[in-house]
Amino acid sequence: MSTETVEAPVAKESEALLSKRRKKFITDPLNDDNPITVQVLGICSALAVTTQMKPTMVMALSVIFVMIFSNLIISLLRNAIPGRVRIIVQLAIVATLVTLVNEVLKAYAFDVYKQLSVFIGLIITNCIVMGRLEAFALGNKPYDSVLDGLGSGLGYSWIILVVAFFRELWGSGKVFGYDLMGAIGFENFAANGLMVSPVGAFIVLGFIIWVMRARSGYVEH
Repeated sequence: MSTETVEAPVAKESEALLSKRRKKFITDPLNDDNPITVQVLGICSALAVTTQMKPTMVMALSVIFVMIFSNLIISLLRNAIPGRVRIIVQLAIVATLVTLVNEVLKAYAFDVYKQLSVFIGLIITNCIVMGRLEAFALGNKPYDSVLDGLGSGLGYSWIILVVAFFRELWGSGKVFGYDLMGAIGFENFAANGLMVSPVGAFIVLGFIIWVMRARSGYVEH
């Protein structure tokens, strides 16, 4: 009988919950691969709902919620979804989540619901949401898909919040309804009507895109 000892195979180390690779799912959409400033997606809502901070914040949270849970559900079902109907399945899941958001807002934040109006429903066809389901969630594990959804949602959200901040501030002198200009000594601040129009949104968003692309050195190909 051999006295030679056989070593047990060493189990492969599992990847850390926030490894360098996984952190990039969250950090890349915030700057280098931002869905609005780089991919130029979700522009309609960025221009339409950003006249005030409050509805913009609700819109941002709604998109983050829908992105995280639609990515999660599609990833969990990815091996069971026939390729021929994958778009229909994605739309059905996103529509269900958007309907849930819509009903919660209608029940608990009706004033904001009226301000956002049809734009909550348009999350269903938001290119950012559908793009991440098709490009990422269908081919990756649930946890990675959740991080990807969170990162893309945050990347979208911080841009529209910055746009809303400057539009509300320059358009009315207020932020979240608080008279900020008056508080810092500009009691006679003259509101800029341009900022409450879509043209004002284009100007602010264009400036943000220019600054971000200049910093990153991004060039259209």
